[in-house]
Amino acid sequence: MMIGKTGETVTAISTADAASLTVRGRDLCSDLMGRVGFTEYFYLLVTGHEPTEEQRYFLDLLLVSIAEHGLVPTNQAARMTLAADPSSIQGAVAAGILGCGTVVLGTAQSCGDLLTSARNRAAADGGDTVAALKAELEAIRAARGPAPGFGHPLHKPIDPRAQRILSLAEAKGVKGGHVALARAAERLVPEIWGRPLPMNVSMAIAAVLLDLGFPSAMLKAIPILARTASLLAHIAEEQEKPIGFFMAGVAEEAISYKPETGE
Repeated sequence: MMIGKTGETVTAISTADAASLTVRGRDLCSDLMGRVGFTEYFYLLVTGHEPTEEQRYFLDLLLVSIAEHGLVPTNQAARMTLAADPSSIQGAVAAGILGCGTVVLGTAQSCGDLLTSARNRAAADGGDTVAALKAELEAIRAARGPAPGFGHPLHKPIDPRAQRILSLAEAKGVKGGHVALARAAERLVPEIWGRPLPMNVSMAIAAVLLDLGFPSAMLKAIPILARTASLLAHIAEEQEKPIGFFMAGVAEEAISYKPETGE
């Protein structure tokens, strides 16, 4: 029994035979190995095209910006999982990546959706993109939703990563309109929410990726790929200096049992 629709039963990513491997139309050994870096290879795998120098530079920048952020939930989950099963490196990585969601790490996707919706609204109405962005933000606020890409529990009054990304994008003349729209959101969000909310790194990542033509449906791929490298670092350290069970123990001690009323 087949559920759902199936597309054309082909793949354009790779094929292999006894003597060769072909990736995106290029011979792996003669065209790619020793000739391209991993960032370029990742871009080729996802998009089917080799990146321009500008795309490669900023993809490197964005991967570095989001890879590591201390003992955040993704990294704690990986270390605790490895403590429970020291042989399961892949399980520990998976545990961390599963935490890449709509609240932590994976919010570049919702930021990209906001910027895209604003531009689509402006195009449909024949209006100004900033006005369309304001309308989108006001609708989110009216629904009591969070401002995508704004606010951070630690980085106040600014997220230095976001500012570094956008300043480099502006200095290098990245064009496409999404970076400018992110800057407009930086002005609008505190007005609409009525309090200071710094732009965080996820909004900057989304804006730059969209301006560089990266597929909008794959924005979350950047934090996933970047954080995988960081998770492996935490796993390597956990093997030598284990703290996974310690973190679990501290959490258990800090949280008290309170029976439900009527128990």
